Amino acid sequence: MVDNYMMIGGADGPTSVFIAGELGNTSWLNIFGLIIVALILIPNIIYAIAVKGQKNKCKNMFMNILEQIGRYACMLLMIFNVGIAEFGFSNVALFLAYLFGNAVLLVAYWVVWMLYFKKPSFGKQIALAVIPTAIFLLCGVTMGHWLLVIFAVVFGAAHVYVTCKNRV
Repeated sequence: MVDNYMMIGGADGPTSVFIAGELGNTSWLNIFGLIIVALILIPNIIYAIAVKGQKNKCKNMFMNILEQIGRYACMLLMIFNVGIAEFGFSNVALFLAYLFGNAVLLVAYWVVWMLYFKKPSFGKQIALAVIPTAIFLLCGVTMGHWLLVIFAVVFGAAHVYVTCKNRV
């Protein structure tokens, strides 16, 4: 049975399976997803507290609603294993891409936020719209979680549209 799994640093079959993420689907909570979502939300919360009363200039109600549906669906699907189209990591390379890709994207997201706090610009606004979309897409693709991929595309398209309408 161990022959069916890629060995990781001499690890036995069950350890290899865990690291590759196949046992992660037995839990209803994705701890990595929870951490990623929390790290995305922290600078947004700080900004909302620092800049009170900011108005949404986008008057297209459909795109505003689509953005929120995409946003909350992505966050929920990242955190909770709801039993719909979730497959886990099919191999170690995808797990490593998930881990390191998200680390790079999260660092980039925080750096852009810091730069945006110092001096807002439209380019930074677009980066702050695209990076979370890339994070959701990366997570969905590497885990084979196609429902997350679909909602990430919806979120990304609507979020970039709304961001363009709210240009600084």
